[in-house]
Amino acid sequence: MSEPRVPRRRRYLVCEPRHFAVQYAINPWMHPDVKVDVDLAQEQWRTLIRAYQTHGHTVDLVEPVAGLPDMVFAANSAVVIEGRVFGALFHAPERRPESVPYDTWFKQAGYAVQRPEAVCEGEGDLVPTGRYVLAGTGFRTTPEAHREVQEFFGVPVIGLRLVDPYFYHLDTALFVLDDGSGEREENIAYYPDAFSPGSREVLARLYPDAVLATRQDAMVFGLNSVSDGRHVFIAPGATALAEQVAARGYVPVPVDLSEFQKAGGGIKCCTQEIR
Repeated sequence: MSEPRVPRRRRYLVCEPRHFAVQYAINPWMHPDVKVDVDLAQEQWRTLIRAYQTHGHTVDLVEPVAGLPDMVFAANSAVVIEGRVFGALFHAPERRPESVPYDTWFKQAGYAVQRPEAVCEGEGDLVPTGRYVLAGTGFRTTPEAHREVQEFFGVPVIGLRLVDPYFYHLDTALFVLDDGSGEREENIAYYPDAFSPGSREVLARLYPDAVLATRQDAMVFGLNSVSDGRHVFIAPGATALAEQVAARGYVPVPVDLSEFQKAGGGIKCCTQEIR
């Protein structure tokens, strides 16, 4: 087993699922005829927030807005690097109004917000790793947005093509285990078959020691996880993936967000990191 990892305190922005529902279908997980248990969703969400706070992380809240059932998926609202905020322009018309309350929160908190010109869905498809921003495309965020992000942050952006509609956002197929802070090397976990052949080769070259997930673990949102460099907040159904990360010295923290899977979301989807 590897040496124990060292956690780094994080700051997360989240949104209470007060108005959470599946009212439309914009990915294969969503079926409007399937009822959402809002009370259970709120209980699961509160468990996630308590887990973050118990492990020393700061949690900020944005007020939910009636009529925006997917606003709980805070990760899609922006990407924040070194205090600079690049906002979102959603692909689906139903979600485009979500940008306003999130942009307002950031501005009131003292941040300037860069508005994208091309379709861009925040940390759903833009995953800062330390050295790079890994950037998904194929279903939502466009390659044009990748170029905007690189120009704005001045950080190399690595475009990756997603090919399986069940993994419509990059954060459903990949997450950062370690961002390279301290003495640890930057590393990720991902599901190879979610990506095009060329993108798989890129990931293999950049991260030869990455943790590779099975489809079974990916389908229970095991890769929609959040890591603080030691603790990995992960779906409890992703047992093989949890065993793999534990063998690398990380500590899995299972958090059940199964009610949110009805909308195609999980732990990371509900979590915007303010870097």
